[in-house]
Formats: sequence, C-alpha cells, structure tokens
Amino acid sequence: MTFHPSTRMPTPDQDRTWMQRALELARRGIAVASPNPVVGCVILDRAGQVAGEGWHEYDLLDHAEVAALKVAAQHAGERLKGGTAYVTLEPCNHTGRTGPCTEALLGAGLSRVVAATADPNPSVAGHGMDRLRAAGLKTTLGVCQPEARRLNEGFARWSLHRQPFVLMKVAMTLDGRIAPPAGQHLLREPYWITSEAARAAVQPLRWQADAALTGVDTVLADDPMLTDRSGLRRRRPLLRVVLDSALRMPLNSKMVASAQNDLVVFTVSADEARIKELQNRGVRVEVLPAEAGRVPLAKVLDKLGQEGILTLLTETGTRLNTALLAGGMVDRVHLFVSPQLMGSDAVPAFRGMPRALRLAEVEVERYGNDLGLCSLLRDPWPESA
Repeated sequence: MTFHPSTRMPTPDQDRTWMQRALELARRGIAVASPNPVVGCVILDRAGQVAGEGWHEYDLLDHAEVAALKVAAQHAGERLKGGTAYVTLEPCNHTGRTGPCTEALLGAGLSRVVAATADPNPSVAGHGMDRLRAAGLKTTLGVCQPEARRLNEGFARWSLHRQPFVLMKVAMTLDGRIAPPAGQHLLREPYWITSEAARAAVQPLRWQADAALTGVDTVLADDPMLTDRSGLRRRRPLLRVVLDSALRMPLNSKMVASAQNDLVVFTVSADEARIKELQNRGVRVEVLPAEAGRVPLAKVLDKLGQEGILTLLTETGTRLNTALLAGGMVDRVHLFVSPQLMGSDAVPAFRGMPRALRLAEVEVERYGNDLGLCSLLRDPWPESA
C-alpha cells in the first residue's frame, strides 16, 4: 500500500482547531449513539482543506471515520491521499457490528491520524493507533483529551466495569436542605427549591443520560414525571428507575400513569398481586435479593449495565443520596444551590455521612441567583488509556 505524504503539516494550534471541530461533531451523537461512544471525525485532504466530516449515530451503523470518509471520497477524490483524519476517539481495530475503522482509514490513503484519546477499554486501548503506525502512518494522540474524555465518561465507566456512570443531581438550599419541615409541604405536590432557570438546566442532564433514578419516597412526596422534556433527539426513551423495597409505588402516580415500557421498579418484595397490578399498567418490576431489607444498590447498577445503560442520573432523597455517596457509587455530582435557609428542621440532602467529602476542581455556573456546582468524584478513565 502506497501512502502520499501531506503537502502541509498542521501546527499544534491547527491540530487543536480541527479537533475542536471534531468534538462539535461528536456532540451531535449525544443521546443517539448510546450504547456506543459519541465520536466525531474531520478529514482534511493533502492540501489541508476539509474534505469530509462525520459523527456516529448507533442506528445508522457507520462509525464517525467511515461517515466522514464517504463524504470525503465524493468531494476530494485523489486529493484525499496524503490527507489527515482528526477523530475524538482512537479508531477501532476490530470487527463488531461494522468493520475496523483502521482499515477504512488505511484504504483511503491518508498519511496521518490524530486522535483525542485512546479507547478506554484496556483490551482495546492503543491497538488502533498501533495498527496505523505499523502501516506507516504518522499518529498523534492526546489533542484535546480532557474534552474528549468528558464526552464519553459513561462509555469509559461501562467499558471497564459494565456499570453506568452515575451522575448525582441535588437541588438544595445554602444550608443543605432539600424540602421544608414535615407538615409544611403537601404530599405529591412539587416543592421547588431552585429557580425556573436552574430547573431548566436539569433537562439537558436528563437528555444526556440513558436512565434517571429516584426512590419511592420522592415519588410519594413529589409525584414527579422524571421525563426528558428537552425536546432534543434521543435514540431510546429515558429509562425511569424507581427503588421501592416494599412496593409502595402509587398506582395513580404520574410515573405509572405515563409508563410506556420506560419505567422499571426495583424491589425486594415478593407481593405477586402488587407486582401484577404494576405490570398491567406497563411497569416492569425487577425483584432482587434484599440487603439489610433494602434494594441492593450495586446489583441495580449491575442490572442497568447489563441493559447497556451508560449514564445514570440520580434525583433522589436523603437516604439514597447518602447511601450512594457513602458506597462510593457516584462518579460526578451536580449541585444546584438556592440562596435560602430552611433551618435544621427541614429535610437534609445528606444525613450520617461516614466521612467528609471534598469536591475538587469544581465547575461553577450561575442560573439567576442560583449556583450550579459540578465536580468529578472518581475518574472513569483508566490511567493507561
């Protein structure tokens, strides 16, 4: 196979510019690529001009590189030989639902491939770039790596552990309260802690997630819908997950009333009559062995991972917030903080934490007078990737 050297070698700044464009393309795959990663690709011809662009959507099969190469072949022809590919994730070198992207890149006669990050799966990581280097291509790895890894945190967690990346969302007051004291809140009526602007910011989080989890106590208190109301494209409905040890889920709740094969209740109850009532209303019920009388959280994550859930958004109350954090199951937290004080009689966001939890590298956003604080608690990417 003969490769044609590029007539123009991009500078590091140009590499970053083109990778930023590839990242923009990758974001088009959010909610439509899962359970595959979101990936974007830009192909330059040997003169350094854009020849093709592509991104991955699961139902369209083609990986980003192949989608971009198909466009490039039509527009650049022979000028494609000696060109450069910018891709946000290391090209695959194995056959799955499609053939290896490395072979498609080699077949196009490119002379260089720039990847933002290696594949997170240790059994795959590096093999794609190794294949390209062995065939004589110049390769560069690590351009815009932090941004690329942020896009695929869910895929990284799932690749390594077959469990979803857990993003905990909590709306709370300055003194860490999530609801007023008992008797000051009508049951099954929402009580808004944060502003409309902050609440609107939750919808993109649901859109980017494969599933959203809450506890039955939250259902009984607030009667939420827990739906994705972003209006943006998604390949599969947001899976709504409720943890309900004793099957107290109200049959007339908004979630049950709107169930369309998108609601699953995890329980440890063997109440067959109650299970049947929920199933008759389109609710899937999963019975798990109890741990300390409650639904085992780790087994819930295992089950969701088996179903290809890459990212799980949790919107839970005091007990589950605390249990998830104490159990080391939360990967990222997103706190929406309202500038109000409720006092010690109000419902706390967390209770009985075994140790202090310090947030590092906190991202801060403002939603009117409310603040959004986001921090990564555990990095899903392997150090070797």
